[in-house]
Amino acid sequence: MLSNAAMQSFALLETAITMAVIVSWGMRAWFFPGRGGLGNLRDSRSPLLRLFICALLANLFFWPIYGLPLELPLAAYVRGFTGELSMTAMLLLWTAYFSKEVTHTPVFIKAWIALLAIAFYPFALGVGMLDPYMWGYGSWGLLAGVLLTALVAWLVGSNRITLILALAIVAWAVGWHESSNLWDYVLDPFLGIWAIGSVLRSLMQARAGGAQAGYLFRRG
Repeated sequence: MLSNAAMQSFALLETAITMAVIVSWGMRAWFFPGRGGLGNLRDSRSPLLRLFICALLANLFFWPIYGLPLELPLAAYVRGFTGELSMTAMLLLWTAYFSKEVTHTPVFIKAWIALLAIAFYPFALGVGMLDPYMWGYGSWGLLAGVLLTALVAWLVGSNRITLILALAIVAWAVGWHESSNLWDYVLDPFLGIWAIGSVLRSLMQARAGGAQAGYLFRRG
């Protein structure tokens, strides 16, 4: 188990790096519209340049800023508002940004995350008598489900997803974050919203493609 001070420091560093990645992507999308998107964070900048930009921004977000209320780092304010991202969401974002190649999350993984979020959060918020959040406290069933998902991802050739889920389990086992619930390491609201939006976008694109094909090949 990590000490509380170490947990807080690592959590702030993770938040600062995540903020840096998002801001870097946002700057790219602003100055080069049409070349970016949440599904493609990688750009033509060299890996070293991306690393330099991320390190520079992360330093700005990590260290305390004097003059602000409580003189806390910007990452602390963001973390206080959003909470900690799950390891799954954080690593998906980081690997997409730093990868040398364009990364793609398999559709079945997105759909599985979306279904989990739709089914999980209403019950976790008190709708009905079932409380799946309690399964995260040492439930072998939930652990087996995460391992099975990692195995399926590996079988279909998505080693990135397999590694991310494995790291999430390891982080949970060593108590990397304050939470001791496995759900908090593999799922969070932002990840669920991203997955639902991505699946809906894919369905709309498929529908638009089908409609266009029908128009091109209709009789007359």
